Amino acid sequence: MFNAITHSQIYVLDQDEALDFYVGKLGLEVHADVDLGFMRWLTVGVAGHPERQILLEKPGAPAMPEETAEQVRELVTKGAMGTVIFSTDDCRKTYETLMGRGVEFTQEPTERPYGTDCGLRDPFGNNIRFTEPKA
Repeated sequence: MFNAITHSQIYVLDQDEALDFYVGKLGLEVHADVDLGFMRWLTVGVAGHPERQILLEKPGAPAMPEETAEQVRELVTKGAMGTVIFSTDDCRKTYETLMGRGVEFTQEPTERPYGTDCGLRDPFGNNIRFTEPKA
């Protein structure tokens, strides 16, 4: 049966803007940026961990008709398309670093039963959280 999850996907409205945010601000690295003709295959991930990548996909063909793509774009901007969760060794330090890079947060670092976490949104509306797990 299966032995790993290699890719997860989130919808973005502009892949160049997504690169600027996910790589330039969050510090992820590009794993693939390939023009397939019918779509751009753009994946990013945590540096040093190529085994798990996030596909930054624009809603549209070939995956869906334009009418559906428009609905997906509306849901993305409302933050209704799910959440990406990262882990960190120091939630508060990561928060301060990202604040310094101009990242806007929806929630400051907060102590939870499972550790310290906080929330933000990407430029399109996708929810992102990162957590420092409790030791």
